[in-house]
Amino acid sequence: MADTARTARAGVPERPTLDGLEETWARHWQEEGTYAFDRSKQRSDVYAIDTPPPTVSGELHMGHVFSYTHTDLVARFQRMRGRTVFYPMGWDDNGLPTERRVQNVYGVRCDPSLPYEPHWRPPATPVSEERRKDPTPIDRRNFVALCERLTAADEQVFEALWRRLGLSVDWSLTYTTIGRVARATSQRAFLRNLARGEAYQAEAPTLWDVGFATAVAQAELEDRERPGAYHRLRFAGPGGREVLIDTTRPELLPACVALVCHPDDERYADLVGRSVRSPVFAVEVPVHAHAAADPAKGTGIAMVCTFGDLTDVTWWRELQLDTRVVIGRDGRLLPEPPHGVPAEPYAALAGQTVNGARRTMVQLLADAGDLVGEPRPITHPVKFYERGDRPLEIVSTRQWYLRNGGRDADLREQLLARGGELRWVPEHMKHRYDHWVGGLTGDWLVSRQRFFGVPVPVWYRLDDVGEPDWSHPLTPDEAILPVDPSSDPAPGFEESQRGLPGGFIGDPDVLDTWATSSLTPQIVGGWETDPDLFSRVFPMDLRPQGQEIIRTWLFATVVRAHLEHGVLPWRDAVLSGWILDPDRKKMSKSKGNVVTPMALLEQHGSDAVRYWAANGKPGMDLAFDPAQIKVGRRLATKLLNASRFALGLGAADALRAPATAPLDTAMLAELSGVVAAATSAFDAYDHTAALQATEAFFWRFCDDYIELVKERAYGSGPGAESARAALATALSVQLRLFAPVLPYVAEEVWSWWRYGSVHRATWPTTYEVGRSIEGPADPQLLRLAGDALGQVRRAKSERKLSMKAEVPLAEALGPAPLLEQLTLIADDLRAAGRITKLDLLPDRTPNLVIASAF
Repeated sequence: MADTARTARAGVPERPTLDGLEETWARHWQEEGTYAFDRSKQRSDVYAIDTPPPTVSGELHMGHVFSYTHTDLVARFQRMRGRTVFYPMGWDDNGLPTERRVQNVYGVRCDPSLPYEPHWRPPATPVSEERRKDPTPIDRRNFVALCERLTAADEQVFEALWRRLGLSVDWSLTYTTIGRVARATSQRAFLRNLARGEAYQAEAPTLWDVGFATAVAQAELEDRERPGAYHRLRFAGPGGREVLIDTTRPELLPACVALVCHPDDERYADLVGRSVRSPVFAVEVPVHAHAAADPAKGTGIAMVCTFGDLTDVTWWRELQLDTRVVIGRDGRLLPEPPHGVPAEPYAALAGQTVNGARRTMVQLLADAGDLVGEPRPITHPVKFYERGDRPLEIVSTRQWYLRNGGRDADLREQLLARGGELRWVPEHMKHRYDHWVGGLTGDWLVSRQRFFGVPVPVWYRLDDVGEPDWSHPLTPDEAILPVDPSSDPAPGFEESQRGLPGGFIGDPDVLDTWATSSLTPQIVGGWETDPDLFSRVFPMDLRPQGQEIIRTWLFATVVRAHLEHGVLPWRDAVLSGWILDPDRKKMSKSKGNVVTPMALLEQHGSDAVRYWAANGKPGMDLAFDPAQIKVGRRLATKLLNASRFALGLGAADALRAPATAPLDTAMLAELSGVVAAATSAFDAYDHTAALQATEAFFWRFCDDYIELVKERAYGSGPGAESARAALATALSVQLRLFAPVLPYVAEEVWSWWRYGSVHRATWPTTYEVGRSIEGPADPQLLRLAGDALGQVRRAKSERKLSMKAEVPLAEALGPAPLLEQLTLIADDLRAAGRITKLDLLPDRTPNLVIASAF
């Protein structure tokens, strides 16, 4: 490291200030390689962090500052404990959020059918609202280039903020999830999954986001409450019996393939195995019994359509029903009716949106006399893609899947066991993992019908009439990865054969962004490209992340490491809480209540903002509180000024000298306990407890100890030497205890009197503190002295006297043993309180009382 003892000490400035510390020290740390990873160390000396790559499709907010500060606290602590810390930063720049941002910023959309335009140039930004509503179509290659251009600019802004915040990242390890290394890693893992039978392709009902025009995985769903209505429809049963059905989706009536009731429901037992006729379309549909039918819901018998919801998919699969698809990928009803549905009544619905078709269908039912009563308004949960703004539909598509235990009981149990091996902080977060894995209903859908992402690395032969052979995909050699089947020819073919009978086509899809992000340990660790590095960092030590993506990022990473390496990808998982607004509501972009951090960092300083973040424990929510940030700035300012005062007393020259006076050894004995508490807390990932212990001691150190010993420290002789030695040890230790939370002010003060960087200094130990104590050391003496001095100060305040006012006589009353202890520090108390005479009156009161006479 360049940041060694050769770095000169700066000396104590006359007017220390917090202003400008970020720019000075951030530049110094970068130039000196303070946080560079030393890859010569053995694995046992490495602490590796799988850093979350933030999505670069907007602005960082205080939630990011909150959680990333927590990770940095761990990194700084482990580095000071002697570990070489592998702490990279990544940018998650592929996928739908980036595409949506490009569309909004530039007013364009991707049309892969268009030819490449080498001379196309993007419009000047910002574009008009009209342009956004009617985006210009551009070819795929130019669209991807535009995505890369915008994310590169966003990444620079994000990096500047992280540097300002003081993250001790090794920036030489930065990666992107769309970069060449990430694409090659993601494709290599997929090809190996394919070769082992863990990845497969299937034509199946698929959750589909109409707005983004892509398939969506189970882990990306969220329920949103939406208004709807129950419509009661009349089906015609055998012998003229009417069968009433309640449904919120009457527009799916032409897709009806069955009715389902519970096996024990006597109301419909005679219908099971027979058929009924649908209203308007008069299509014969069978009646089945299934245990998932709820007799208490609606009329107790349900309409099964292909497909209205995930329950329809379950019934369709388990009862082996027919398929009548009516909704296309564009969210409109298909132009032609499904097989067996008459064309005449269907024509009124063809081509309509779902909402339009619903209104039309209700009218058709009413006209036919098969709508019973009026629609009954309800509010019910509707499934959305977590980033989408339109309800999901279920359409039949060909997609790629990765086995994740959803349909394999043995694999499910193996993945649940992996969750049991992981250390969870806080521990109760494991329940979310177990609940998710235990509730999986299908495998992981990993293909997406988008453009800016890692291409699915396969091609397909075309037969003599130009039909693709889906069952035998063509795959590349790993040595040539990454590949793009949309522009690279298939192995053994020429580009001129693309799309021709007897030639090939490339898979047009990209991999789900989680299919790449789930490989962050492999991407940044050099899997298969740098075996030496990979052996030193994998499996990693820490995965810090948000609790809301346990089901996606955490679980997906466990799946990939389990399938490829047969191990957990890391030892510990630390889950962060949420940031709440002043009304105790979760901050989110969708709610419009987020706070962006840069102005706060500039106004209050990074240390102050980090202090606020450090007051939130892992897994616990924290309210955004500007007042707490101001407390952090006062703490940083006090550390600056108290250090200057202590060093002005000559403490710098007394480092490693022994403390001998009772008050000095008492203070150090208490500090030793703080070191033990802070170390234990950091080891348990409880940075908040470490900060609280350190801060509480620091204020007692400033308000009581310094005030009590400064007169003695100004003097000469053994007492003064002891005070200066104690001040030196206490300052050195406290700077290191504060360094993870307040890196800028700690580094600034350290530079005044010590060599090198505080962040490369050794974490303090109880042995180190104990070594500076000579003679008896009772930590209670400092508290006793502080109590006594506090009573003298209150007496002066009550009389509106200056703290410098003389006290002609003070009487100390209390139990005899307590007053005997007081005699050990009586000289310091008299000096600090400006007491002319101090009388000790034992056994007059049960507790210590200092009576001041003026």
